[in-house]
Amino acid sequence: MVILSLFLSFYLIPVLTSAQNCTSTLVGSIKDANTGISMRYTNILIKEFQKGATSDSSGCFQINDLCEGEITLIVYQLGYLTDTFSVFIPQDTLVDFYLKDLTYNMNEVLVSKDKAPTSAQPSASLSEEEILQNADKNLSNLLENIVGVSTLKNGNGISKPVVHGLSGNRLIVLNNGVVQSGQQWGNDHSPEIDPLVANQISVIKGAAALEYQGSSLGGFILVEPNNINKSRKLNGRTNYYFESNGFGHGLNLQLEMNHPLLAWKITGTLKKSGDRHSPSYFLRNTGNQEANIAIQLEKSFSDKWFTKLYFSSFNTEIGILRGSHIGNLTDLRSALVQEVPFFTKPYFSYAIEAPFQRVGHHLLKLNSRYYINSNQYIDFTYAGQLNNRKEFDVRRGNASEKPALALRQWTNAIEGKYFNAFDNGLTIKTGIQGRFIDNTNSPETGVLPLIPDYFAYEVGAFVHLTKRYKKIFLDFGGRYDFMHQAVAAISTYLPREIVRYNNNFHNFSALIGLNYQALKTLKIALNVGYATRNPSINELYSNGLHQGVSGIEEGDVGLKIEQALKTTLGIDWNFKKTFFIEALFYHQWINNYIYLNPQEEIRLTIRGAFPVYKYQQSLAQIYGLDLSATYNITKKLSIKAQYAYLRGDDLGNQIPLVYMPANNLFAKVSYVFPKVGSFSNLALELHNKYVFRQNNLLSSQDFTPVPNAYNLLGLSCSIERNIKNVHLKIYARIDNLLNTKYRDYLNRQRYFADALGINGTIGLSLTF
Repeated sequence: MVILSLFLSFYLIPVLTSAQNCTSTLVGSIKDANTGISMRYTNILIKEFQKGATSDSSGCFQINDLCEGEITLIVYQLGYLTDTFSVFIPQDTLVDFYLKDLTYNMNEVLVSKDKAPTSAQPSASLSEEEILQNADKNLSNLLENIVGVSTLKNGNGISKPVVHGLSGNRLIVLNNGVVQSGQQWGNDHSPEIDPLVANQISVIKGAAALEYQGSSLGGFILVEPNNINKSRKLNGRTNYYFESNGFGHGLNLQLEMNHPLLAWKITGTLKKSGDRHSPSYFLRNTGNQEANIAIQLEKSFSDKWFTKLYFSSFNTEIGILRGSHIGNLTDLRSALVQEVPFFTKPYFSYAIEAPFQRVGHHLLKLNSRYYINSNQYIDFTYAGQLNNRKEFDVRRGNASEKPALALRQWTNAIEGKYFNAFDNGLTIKTGIQGRFIDNTNSPETGVLPLIPDYFAYEVGAFVHLTKRYKKIFLDFGGRYDFMHQAVAAISTYLPREIVRYNNNFHNFSALIGLNYQALKTLKIALNVGYATRNPSINELYSNGLHQGVSGIEEGDVGLKIEQALKTTLGIDWNFKKTFFIEALFYHQWINNYIYLNPQEEIRLTIRGAFPVYKYQQSLAQIYGLDLSATYNITKKLSIKAQYAYLRGDDLGNQIPLVYMPANNLFAKVSYVFPKVGSFSNLALELHNKYVFRQNNLLSSQDFTPVPNAYNLLGLSCSIERNIKNVHLKIYARIDNLLNTKYRDYLNRQRYFADALGINGTIGLSLTF
């Protein structure tokens, strides 16, 4: 109806002009926000005067006889989100507009059958609204209700995403288009990204991330802020939340403005929480705090040359459960079996004491794009990252004030890309990239480093092609990377000495995918990807106590390159726009699969008693099913259910793979009241998650028995209201509504304590 009204307004209402001398001309172009490609035959309507234009075959438009002053433009095209832009007309004016496509969102009932696919790789996304309503969660916890995505945790504050059983170095995280580079090798090292800078977070579940350097075997995650909107007025949003478990507070503020000289956007986040609470006791020293900022600048030097500068700084302190660090073998064996952890106190505290982590991650990105014509562009990017990580342990005397691990990593990356969209439906993107990493330990720790100092550089090139032909969309390409590592390690034998290693690795990736619109309501997608990954520094050279996970880790210098082949088959079907089914079958074969294997040993050191883990490799396979179904019973009432099945096998040793996510079932019922007094869109949701016991594991493969299955019930609601030019949204959520006592297999804290009990969150968001 909105599009029809705009259509009638544009074509049927006569244009009325005043006696004012209106001689200015507005010239502009419409482009796809994701690809930058010009959009043909897009409608532009001036809201105040009911006049407008349509872009031509090159995406350009022109509107004449405009008066001086501010006008509001409504830009729309089928398959894209309708957007509104404010433009000030002082004289003849040149502008560019960017529209976002209507992509399928797995957490919403939103399907655009008219939008042609842009990739054959399976994916899922979180919208800006979902991100804001879960502002209390970190990036990994935010994603865990997407089918096929799990979370590897060490308590609630430290977590990293797991996609189809793979995480860490096998899973690329892109921060505003830049491969996140930091100390991501540990199970206790979360991605150092503030999700509140993003307008959309996407999970790509395919095997080959052809455009990006890194070691992607398990897919990749995109954290994507929008381009700055075109309003000349100051606008933005603010979001505040409070959560009961940990008495956490969080404040996020975003301001932006498209100034004629320079468009800018700034985003800031503050978070603080204290000791969390299980259903029965406080989890001592599990608080955390964050202070983050992101600045985005954009400038169009001409209608063909567009430049962006982006800076972000992420800073956090995260407490680690005090009861996970034990002083002797007898107490450790007791801690692994007792109900209540050691050092538990019967009161709440915001104090963060040893053991804890202090991490800072800073990113600077400069991107410049030049459009050769409406179908071609070249793109240049420089990105620099600085990662500071310090981990503080419980040490004798005043030594706890010294970090037990202190690492600094500098990363510099450059890339150049070329894109061309041909008229016959063929597109080609190709590029070359280089990355340089300098990782050093600080001598202030006074202990032998867990991983050695190293310098690495990587150069790579890729080509990626897509082709549309009637109902078929093809996606194929390849990538090559060369990596050199220069390592200075401390020997594991006495007397200690420096041992130097120089490693050269050649990595290859290839992808072929097919997306077939078999019927108007049925789509089939097949994706096959091959990728290799060289062993990371920690897998080769770890030697000592990994404080964050309370374990001793030992590497293996003889590890070989991993080789992975992943196949996915996706089926999307909708019935009369009320019933939607999405199924994704996947199988991944990995030769020389590297994993951290628990040993039958608990070792006593001067820093305490800890279990021992060693990096090993074998032939492995991982396969499973992601199944999602949504039924819109009425326009107000809907039901959604999703099931994730996964199995991992160590084929070389004929045993199960360790640290594979347990199968889980998620369901929710949603009801929306369109109008409640002066408020609108009162949304109520009851959701339930059942996690099965991980039965595909031998008792000898862990230090304690596998936790039992558990069920978590939750409730959420939200309501909205427009107050003049401000949009208000109030939301509330209760997690673990029944205060269920449970432990999760992928949470390393489970060895010592229960997971979180009931947690209520309330927040409000203002958009202006």
